[in-house]
Amino acid sequence: MTKMIVGLGNPGSKYHETKHNVGFMAIDTIVKEIDTTFTANIIFKADIGSFFHNGEKVYVVKPTTFMNNSGIAVRALLTYFNVSVDDLLVIYDDLDLAVGKIRLRQKGSAGGHNGIKSIIEHIGTKDFKRIKVGIGRPVGKMTVVKHVLTPFSTEDKITILNTLDKVDTIVKDYLQEQNFEKMMQKYNG
Repeated sequence: MTKMIVGLGNPGSKYHETKHNVGFMAIDTIVKEIDTTFTANIIFKADIGSFFHNGEKVYVVKPTTFMNNSGIAVRALLTYFNVSVDDLLVIYDDLDLAVGKIRLRQKGSAGGHNGIKSIIEHIGTKDFKRIKVGIGRPVGKMTVVKHVLTPFSTEDKITILNTLDKVDTIVKDYLQEQNFEKMMQKYNG
C-alpha cells in the first residue's frame, strides 16, 4: 500500500506562513523529524517528498499550482504513483473553524474552499480523507481574500504551531492505525 498526504497552500515566499498555507506548514511539521528531501517537480507541479512507515511508502506533497488549481497536481500524482483515492489525505485551512481547531472528515463538499473544489473536480469524487485546520473568519472590514493571505497574529501563531504539532500526531496515528473512522471519533471531540 502507498499513501499520499497533501498539504494545500500557495508557492513562493510571498505566501510563506500565511493562513492559506497551513497545509504546507503541516507537511513541514510532519517531516521535521523524518529524513525527507523535497524535490520540486515541474512536470507534476508539486514539491514531493517520501518516507517509509512500517514498510509502507508515504508521499508528502505540496502542490505548486497555486491553491485554486491544486487538483491538477493531486490527480497527476495519484495516477503516476498508483495511489488509491482511499489512501489520499488532504490537509488545509478552514475559515469556519476557530483558529487552531481541527476537524477530520472522510468526505464532503468543498465548503467554499477553492483548493478542495479543484481536487474534487480533478479526481471526480468528494470521498477522500481530510484534516481541516481552523484559521477563523476575518474580523471587521477585512475581506476573506486578504484574511487568508496574511500571516497569523503573534498570539494565533503560537496556537497554530501547537495545532500543527497535534496534526503531526494525528497523521502519525493515522499511519499506524489505518482506520480513519476511529481517528474521527478520537480527534473530533
